[in-house]
Amino acid sequence: MPSTRRSLLTAFLTLPLIDVARMKASAQAAPDLSLTLACDDGDELTLEREAGPFFRPNSPLERDLYPYAPGGERITLAGSVLDNRCRPLGGSLVEIWHADENGDYDSVGFRLRGHQFTDAQGRWWFNTIVPALYPGRTRHFHFKVQRPGGRVLTTQLYFPAEARNAGDRLFHETLLLDLRKTDDGQFGQYDFVV
Repeated sequence: MPSTRRSLLTAFLTLPLIDVARMKASAQAAPDLSLTLACDDGDELTLEREAGPFFRPNSPLERDLYPYAPGGERITLAGSVLDNRCRPLGGSLVEIWHADENGDYDSVGFRLRGHQFTDAQGRWWFNTIVPALYPGRTRHFHFKVQRPGGRVLTTQLYFPAEARNAGDRLFHETLLLDLRKTDDGQFGQYDFVV
């Protein structure tokens, strides 16, 4: 059966919450696969990164951003917001902004900018496009994440196997998306630990 971004998102949204004990056993069986910081040892929070000069407050409540850049390669980003004990944090704010298919940011409006709140199981997702490269940076998405009553995490997520990763001063391998190609674009996953 061919995979699509929609089928992967549907599978993600229908998965039951994972038992923490099983997750620890799986992580121990394949320790070389874990790039995202673990949430089970009590102090490994998602790394912070600067917002950069293109952040604009008051983004719209919007998860479908790709209609604003129909020429871009489609990507669905999904994940969870968890505490440091792998408990889902429903009602958390997740905000995204990124460059367009030409490497430009919208500095006047809210094109390719949006926010949402996680569902009861801590899940979030955005349908958007793959940002183009621009001078001085590797390919990335900007995020702000805030659990209810918590402080704001500002960070960036990166693409694996991107040639410019090694030369980008903000890049860190723990901020890599788990990326899959589908028949209609890409699907990237990342769990924020706040």
